[in-house]
Amino acid sequence: MAIIGIVAVDCNLAIGKGGKLPWHYSADMKFFKETTIGNAVVMGRRTWLTLKGPLPDRQNIVLSRDQNLANESLIAMSNVESVLDFARQQEGHLFVIGGAKVYESFLPHIQRWIVTEVPLAVEGADTFMPANFLDGFELYELRQLDQGLRVKFYERKLQNREP
Repeated sequence: MAIIGIVAVDCNLAIGKGGKLPWHYSADMKFFKETTIGNAVVMGRRTWLTLKGPLPDRQNIVLSRDQNLANESLIAMSNVESVLDFARQQEGHLFVIGGAKVYESFLPHIQRWIVTEVPLAVEGADTFMPANFLDGFELYELRQLDQGLRVKFYERKLQNREP
């Protein structure tokens, strides 16, 4: 099982505006679905509330102190360690899908990043990825999607160890 952060950012690392994704690219939505299907996804409460319902064919987990969110298609967990323990017992990977606070909480645990670069500078954006979120990661693949989108794949660098 790998812990993978998946995010779309504009040229200023913006990921949100007014509690919503500030763009809609069908190529990115299709890529996100194809990449995460059959795996677990973890999101924050606010991200969950922006969805029309659980993401199909994925184990949906919400990181929230509000355990009343849970239902037959959604697991609510109150801390990162609980999510990691649960994910280790599942088949497939754990995708961290946002928002900003959830990305920040999982940052020390993320082993790979999948970053879609959106060719925009969103005016009035109010939610951003931390500027250093890719520190300690190296690019290993670049893909071009339709609509001018690029996807960059990063993996955590191995630390040099003394023999």
